[in-house]
Amino acid sequence: MSDPAVTTDILKITPLHALHIELGAKMVPFAGYDMPVQYPDGVLAEHLHTRDAAGLFDVSHMGQAFLTARDHETAARAVEALTPGDILGLAPGAIRYTLLLNDKGGIRDDLMVTRTQTDGKLFLIVNAACKDADFAHIAANLPSGVVLERLEDRALIALQGPKAAEVFARFAPQAASQTFMTARDMDVAGVPCMVSRSGYTGEDGYEISMPAKDAAALTKKLLAEPEVKPIGLGARDSLRLEAGLCLYGHDIDETTTPIEAALGWAIGKRRRTEANFPGAKIILDQIAAGAPRKRVGLLPEGKAPAREGTEIYADGKKIGVVTSGGYGPSVGGPIAMGYVDADAAKSGTAVELMVRGKGRAAHVAAMPFVEKRFYRGN
Repeated sequence: MSDPAVTTDILKITPLHALHIELGAKMVPFAGYDMPVQYPDGVLAEHLHTRDAAGLFDVSHMGQAFLTARDHETAARAVEALTPGDILGLAPGAIRYTLLLNDKGGIRDDLMVTRTQTDGKLFLIVNAACKDADFAHIAANLPSGVVLERLEDRALIALQGPKAAEVFARFAPQAASQTFMTARDMDVAGVPCMVSRSGYTGEDGYEISMPAKDAAALTKKLLAEPEVKPIGLGARDSLRLEAGLCLYGHDIDETTTPIEAALGWAIGKRRRTEANFPGAKIILDQIAAGAPRKRVGLLPEGKAPAREGTEIYADGKKIGVVTSGGYGPSVGGPIAMGYVDADAAKSGTAVELMVRGKGRAAHVAAMPFVEKRFYRGN
């Protein structure tokens, strides 16, 4: 088992690094880590297996931290000073997707905030490539008495797919009754874990935070189940693209606002009224008057995928650029997302994508490209 703080040359490794090698993964640099991009079955098979059964992902490279204060209100308001989410209104055990913003309303990162069962204690998960900057920014802006504790000795895995709940109930029966965007501390096959019913594939499933020392053993137990296969970064990306979910650094960054990114739903009603988050005036003006550009889905005609950076045209005029694109195995054809001028953002709008110097017909399409199957209760 590897320690997450150990590095190979310049790349960090996760507690599951040795297991990836054992499983025959092809490893690539990603966000400063040596990570599996695919296993012997290949990206296409891994993608379809996750949609059909259950895929297991190593996401230990992401940043985990506790933020603690004397009570929930103090902790929540500390996070709300940096984000537009309603953290104060979180019930114990509930999770909120929110955004770290800069003073111009640009997105520094997207993150998950969980209110734990301990009063005054929040659990944060941020993106791997941004975690050092995120945690430094959060720590530098905390009021007195609020403490950020990075969790460097933990692993994080995701079990995703329509059979994830059936499989996971064999190890943690109490997880079966959890609904989407909730988290609980629980014993999983003898390991103390924080289990969230969440994920980034559009499928039902769990994210499981655990001590690094237990990660390889528990992961092997889950992989021994007949429905579960290991899944690499390649299929992780095509799954989230089909689900219409943003990839930080590609679909969102410090130059995009939540309204441009079609993430206005992440701005709480109370927060809009209070208007006390970074970039509030710019963002609230865009809510009232509309943003100059919008993130949209794109369906190219034919088989040629439109990759990131592909220019988008309409009536001979450049109106935007693709930020994520590729083949959607479940869709059965090329899919993409990108930003276009607001007056071209309506679904069905005909556009032209410049692929390898040639114009390819496409149209703006609603996202997600596949039905989301989150478990919201019976």
